[in-house]
Amino acid sequence: MKNEPQTLRDAHADAIARRPRLEADMSEWLRFHRANARMYREVSEVDRWHHHELRYWVGFEERKAEEMAARIGAAGSSS
Repeated sequence: MKNEPQTLRDAHADAIARRPRLEADMSEWLRFHRANARMYREVSEVDRWHHHELRYWVGFEERKAEEMAARIGAAGSSS
């Protein structure tokens, strides 16, 4: 059984461990940011001491995912 992150520190460590290589496809980065948003949201319900900071990271990752999705869409429409 995988140990799910329980704290802000755990969540950051998990995100770092899963981070794609810089040259990874945009779709891989999109999956990464979406997964991070879900993870930070789940951890925000457990680590109540860092709830607001975790919610900041949810928004950050959602914005990154939206930006990546827009870049993918723009790249697809210009092909």
